[in-house]
Amino acid sequence: MKLPTVCPSCDNTLNVSQMKCPNCKTEVSGDYELPVLLKLNREEQEFVLNFFLSSGSIKEMAKQAGLSYPTMRNKMDDLITKVGQLKTNL
Repeated sequence: MKLPTVCPSCDNTLNVSQMKCPNCKTEVSGDYELPVLLKLNREEQEFVLNFFLSSGSIKEMAKQAGLSYPTMRNKMDDLITKVGQLKTNL
């Protein structure tokens, strides 16, 4: 199941309020902010994962996606900007 990260009513970032252990059923409640990478949308999270699995090679990612290196580099730069903005808003 996909973790919702944005409020469906106002588009604000959601916080985590409850977690549960699937083994012993212990529940922890509170008001916890999501880590920065979980605030990215699904496509952006996949990009970060692919970057990691490509050993940090944008050239390899471009090859696998059938895109040019400059296109993939621009996607990376846009994501870097977004993550920087999310970190600033912490």
